[in-house]
Amino acid sequence: MAFADEIDKRRTFAIISHPDAGKTTLTEKLLLFGGAIQLAGEVKAKGERRRARSDWMKVEQERGISVASSVMTFDFEGKTFNLLDTPGHEDFSEDTYRTLSAVDSAVMVLDAAKGIEKQTRKLFEVCRLRDMPITTFINKLDREARDPFELLDEVEQKLALDVTPASWPIGMGRDFLGCYDLIHNQLILFDRGKGASLSQGIKCKGLDDPKLATLLPDYALAKLREDVEMVQELCPPFTLEDYLEGTLTPVFFGSAINNFGVQELLTGLGNVAPKPRPGKAIERSVDPFEDKVSGFVFKIQANMDPKHRDRIAFVRVVSGRFRKGIKLKHIRSGKIMAIHNAQLFLAQDREIAEEAFAGDIIGIPNHGNLRIGDSLTEGETLHFTGIPSFAPEILQKVRSEDPMKAKHLGKALEQLAEEGAARVFKPYLGSDWVVGVVGALQFDVLADRIRTEYQVPVKFESTTLLTAEWVEGEAREIKQFMDQNRASMAIDHTGSPVYLARNSWHLDKAKDDFPSLKFLRTKEEVV
Repeated sequence: MAFADEIDKRRTFAIISHPDAGKTTLTEKLLLFGGAIQLAGEVKAKGERRRARSDWMKVEQERGISVASSVMTFDFEGKTFNLLDTPGHEDFSEDTYRTLSAVDSAVMVLDAAKGIEKQTRKLFEVCRLRDMPITTFINKLDREARDPFELLDEVEQKLALDVTPASWPIGMGRDFLGCYDLIHNQLILFDRGKGASLSQGIKCKGLDDPKLATLLPDYALAKLREDVEMVQELCPPFTLEDYLEGTLTPVFFGSAINNFGVQELLTGLGNVAPKPRPGKAIERSVDPFEDKVSGFVFKIQANMDPKHRDRIAFVRVVSGRFRKGIKLKHIRSGKIMAIHNAQLFLAQDREIAEEAFAGDIIGIPNHGNLRIGDSLTEGETLHFTGIPSFAPEILQKVRSEDPMKAKHLGKALEQLAEEGAARVFKPYLGSDWVVGVVGALQFDVLADRIRTEYQVPVKFESTTLLTAEWVEGEAREIKQFMDQNRASMAIDHTGSPVYLARNSWHLDKAKDDFPSLKFLRTKEEVV
């Protein structure tokens, strides 16, 4: 297949949702329909099979939540999909924000009984900042749910997003009979015992087709006709232009746990989701169809394989055709790297990437030389933008319960910081490390990971610190500031100076005393 055709068929997307909306189940079923998982109902299987394929970390399996982004590649109906599953829990939202920098579109999963929840809205705003096209999947129609019109109205009002149903539900809960596919004019009946086979829609000549009366009860058919007539009056028609601009979302209804509506969602993504979009670099916009390879690191994951102390840098290929053995320039260091063992992923399963194209996500094993935000090219100096770092909300001290392992603790913390799992600060005074996170649950996960992956039992202890902010400015002035505030200064894992403020007055005074310095709560990882 020609180079341009390979790029054209790529669809790289993330799934965003509030916890418990069914995101991980939907991920599982998308893989199932993509042929990546052979066993129907893998999430319902017994024993080890019960673990969702995208939740591979031990702590995820024990707690039943997603805390790290997973990458999965599969083919369906002539398209190659790169699916990035993201943490649903808000305490791990920073990983999600970075992941959204590496995709071209998103699927927003809503619980049909709950509609838009806090974390959904927060993640949607990140997508909006990137003008990202969004497809909506309203899940759990097999349970009692809110009225579909009410759900559509909520999306429209709360997210200021036009909605166009691609399918329409017939009943809900115990009375859920299926959906009518408004795009292809076909009826798809719901069979609770059907399993994972591909759904065969019943072709219709519109809603007046006499065969519908033989397939649906009178009351259900009458309601369907009435609802669809209202939909056509109230909702704007779908236009590809509005969808790609991020102002209109097609809406699919279904039940992921019952494999219902998943195939139609996947077909819809293949038909309308954007192919790889241009990458934004400080120097210029990078077209995916350019011959030369470029890409950026948006995630580091340590210890994906517990038997080997590996570190994988996840790289979004922005342009060109990557080939095994290619030599790429690491822009931050200026060094040339020969990439022989890049990998493609199905969650934690991997295979060597013989080639990859713009839009693909590849994993490059490394020993700490690659960082989040690093750019790789075939020689041109490019610095890709849009990968955020956030100041932590909660700060605690951490120490090893075994004093003999203090050095091991430092190494573990630096690796976790490079991975983006937490902010880690080494104060200028004292021997304790300070760890900053967005949500309290992260401390539990960090303690568990440090104990199981690095064999260092640790204890987190509260501090009197309010916040940590990066300090930027002229080198001479930063040195003067650090000399005057030595007890409140630290460096992060990259060596950048950080101000540890005890309270708001403390922070405001520092800003007043040094008005030309910048105190940053958010900064872009451009390196």
